Amino acid sequence: MKDPLLVEVHGAVAVVTLNRPEARNALSVELVHAFSATLRELDTDPAVRAIVLTGSDPAFCAGLDLKALAADGQAYLDVFRDHDCIRLVGTLATPVIGAVNGAAFTGGLEIALGCDFLIAGERAVFADTHARVGVLPGGGLTARLPDRVGTAWARRMSFTGEVIDAVLAQRIGLVTEVVAHEQLLDHAMGLAARIADADGATLQAVKDMYVRGWTATTGRAMDTERQLAAGATPDWASLESNRREVMARNRAQL
Repeated sequence: MKDPLLVEVHGAVAVVTLNRPEARNALSVELVHAFSATLRELDTDPAVRAIVLTGSDPAFCAGLDLKALAADGQAYLDVFRDHDCIRLVGTLATPVIGAVNGAAFTGGLEIALGCDFLIAGERAVFADTHARVGVLPGGGLTARLPDRVGTAWARRMSFTGEVIDAVLAQRIGLVTEVVAHEQLLDHAMGLAARIADADGATLQAVKDMYVRGWTATTGRAMDTERQLAAGATPDWASLESNRREVMARNRAQL
């Protein structure tokens, strides 16, 4: 059985790759456990000063494993109570660059939004399909997405579920730049190396200032989202048909 998560350390830069390409890197239980444990371990390693997060082609991350969700319902979601890798990305003290190589949908979009900033390959696409699959966002999307792209674009993405390509993502502020697919990882690692070259204590202090300031203005929105998501009662029986419809529509747009 292959490892659902790959980790490579190059000097002071750690590259973390979600590795379930056959499932578009959807968050299986095994991946959730590995991803959460790895992020916590890297974040406490003083030798690691920057993290690059990406996915195995063809996707960055499709978010929740909807097959597991349809089969196991609340039991699957309960895994995220103690191993909430979606929210965890945004809480790390170590700077994180998201190298978005393909589709970042729904929970995968939330993971991307937890990164300090995003670099997109030309094949990257973004979508929020929570409303389409019958699951409320609980990873901070309703606070982080409008912070990046503005309220109107955030609501448009969430209400319509439309797919945003890399060029539009850059125009609305979701990503800082778009590079050729083949150059994406090298470019992200180069930026990470520049970050890691700074004094470690000062770097973490600067990030902490950004995080504290952001939390002071959005923390209540994050808490509200979490409370509302926890109170949701999805219709598990309808999730599989919704999943098939959404996946077919998404594949047609890729």
